[in-house]
Amino acid sequence: MPDEGRAGGVVEAVRVSTDEPALLVERLAYAYPDGHQALYGVDLRVERGERVAVLGPNGAGKTTFVLHLNGVLGGGSGRVEVAGLPVVKENLREIRRRVGVVFQDPDDQLFLPTARADVAFGPANFGLRGAELERRVDQALDAVGMRGFGDRSPLHLSGGQRRRVALATVLACDPELLVLDEPSANLEPVARRELAEVLLGLDRTMLMVTHDLPYALQLCPRSVLVDGGVVVADGPTREILADTALLARHRLELPFGFRLD
Repeated sequence: MPDEGRAGGVVEAVRVSTDEPALLVERLAYAYPDGHQALYGVDLRVERGERVAVLGPNGAGKTTFVLHLNGVLGGGSGRVEVAGLPVVKENLREIRRRVGVVFQDPDDQLFLPTARADVAFGPANFGLRGAELERRVDQALDAVGMRGFGDRSPLHLSGGQRRRVALATVLACDPELLVLDEPSANLEPVARRELAEVLLGLDRTMLMVTHDLPYALQLCPRSVLVDGGVVVADGPTREILADTALLARHRLELPFGFRLD
């Protein structure tokens, strides 16, 4: 739910349009200052409630694409909208509430003495205080199965637990779009399964950037394959992963022995 206006200078959030897709990207192109062209014209539409995997080899443009979704990168051509709101400079505060990015390394998001303090940081920055802030933090920790660990230092949590607390820091801001960067990276099998169970239980629109093709199949009914700065395939994840020639052309492959049936 959007944050309501409150006393103390809190800015009321822009209302989310229920008639627009969760994400709309049209003809997005971008070149870095050194002249390297990373995106050549990406088009993508993600409806509310969809879970979509973004697949592609290293250097395909996936990270550049993601950094446009919350305005970290800009200045190229094309259009990006989140729930009908254009990703432009004057909207960046609200865009960064609507687009929650969970980084590959949880240590990039956890920097305070306790897990609870880390989870509270984002919504407090957006103006929540008092009982409403505490409620939002409790809900986020509950959603990732970490309610009993709020007073622990992230340094004393396992890798999988830190990954779930990092996810809670984003959920506490009530994002419209959840973006996950390689969520299964460096996780042991149990932690990988626990995170998948959490993600499958979330009622969120989700964009998952990953090289982990089995994880994409488990979590995302739809996948888009990005290579050379463009979308080269978009469809049901199972169909894309079954196309061994397509995967080979774009330097992707399933783990040895993995079966789709």
